[in-house]
Amino acid sequence: MEMHQLRYFASVADEGSFTAAARRLLVSQSGVSTQVAKLERELGQRLIDRSGRRIRLTPAGQAVLPLAKSALATLEAITHTAAEFAGAVRGRVRLGMIMGCTIPAFLDTVADLGRSHPGIEISLHEGYSDRLQVQVLAGSLDLALIGYAGEVASGLEVGVVVEEPITATVPAGHPLDRPDLRLADLRDERILCLSRGTGIRAAYEDSCRGIGLDPRVDIDASSPAALLRLAERGAGVAVLSASAAHGSGLRTVSLTDAATPARLGIITRRGPHSPAAQLLRTRLLAAMRAE
Repeated sequence: MEMHQLRYFASVADEGSFTAAARRLLVSQSGVSTQVAKLERELGQRLIDRSGRRIRLTPAGQAVLPLAKSALATLEAITHTAAEFAGAVRGRVRLGMIMGCTIPAFLDTVADLGRSHPGIEISLHEGYSDRLQVQVLAGSLDLALIGYAGEVASGLEVGVVVEEPITATVPAGHPLDRPDLRLADLRDERILCLSRGTGIRAAYEDSCRGIGLDPRVDIDASSPAALLRLAERGAGVAVLSASAAHGSGLRTVSLTDAATPARLGIITRRGPHSPAAQLLRTRLLAAMRAE
């Protein structure tokens, strides 16, 4: 058994066809087919069912696939570790980040790593936190900065960088401009909150359900800044995390019974990571926890 046979098999499984896998690997389709067939003969098991219009993994193929990907990841980690000892960490890191991310420590770290390690290529992908978790689990992203409430998906490791309560933000002089509020005090107000799939939205909904309230949202947006501008104009009460809730002429009011905090964290899949991905994760955690 050879590593390129495992790579070809994993590519066929990911792409759904021998043709697409060959295109991704920049080799001939016949070469991919031949090497996968050799792998099947060596294992004594059919891994791919070729009888339909689209290939499907057999039960044996489904069992072998995660092991093949783990072996390929280990080989990549060995290669990058050797390069690190030679003084040159290299590789491509696929980094996810929450929508509209403007956190200085995060952006500064990404920029600094690019300057200090020119052999590392960083590919940035923006998205909602729930989708970023799926992408990291699937291996299409190496790590991601997400917002979440409660626990992350099974199979992920998370390094928490921020944990803070959600708050209500209102214009100065608003009837709810008080020292503190309860979630029930917002019942007759129009609620402004981030879109579903974000940590703040999840923290708000979980806190409401925990005390038997309907987590209603009248206007949602992907950007805290947009919600604050709407709150300034009297469109409603913005429910945001404490650090995100600031704006000209606005008051941030604590919600005393909002039990679920909003969190920011760096997620990775459980298992080995390339030195480049591990280096970026370590630096992000250090910089964002120090902020």
